[in-house]
Amino acid sequence: MQPLVPELAVSNIAASRRFYCDIIGFSVLYDRPEEGFAYLHLGQAELMLDQIGMGRDWVTAPLVAPLGRGVNFQIAVEGLDAVLDRLATVSLPLFVPVETKTYGTASDAITQRQFCVQDPDGYLLRLFEQQA
Repeated sequence: MQPLVPELAVSNIAASRRFYCDIIGFSVLYDRPEEGFAYLHLGQAELMLDQIGMGRDWVTAPLVAPLGRGVNFQIAVEGLDAVLDRLATVSLPLFVPVETKTYGTASDAITQRQFCVQDPDGYLLRLFEQQA
């Protein structure tokens, strides 16, 4: 298990699983359908989905859509174009269009091709592939 794995409270586990697995490319490591829970991975990225109102909720304030305000989840993918094609097939708009950005690091710089899209509950995903 990774040392940090976000758990996203979702309104419809089936819709979220379709989005994350069928469109983005995640796979289910394991799930607990009776609790509305799924543990997903894509490459080295892992996240959990938990349907609100099933099982135990970790809610600190009223949940108002879009969920996850103020956070974006940067996720490395191989084959960014394949994800873009699947998003286009289901007519999901991009929150931030495809761009190539270079970011400074402690000793160097990295360049990545990226875009942002919102999941069914409004969580913001920043998908990227490393550029040479």
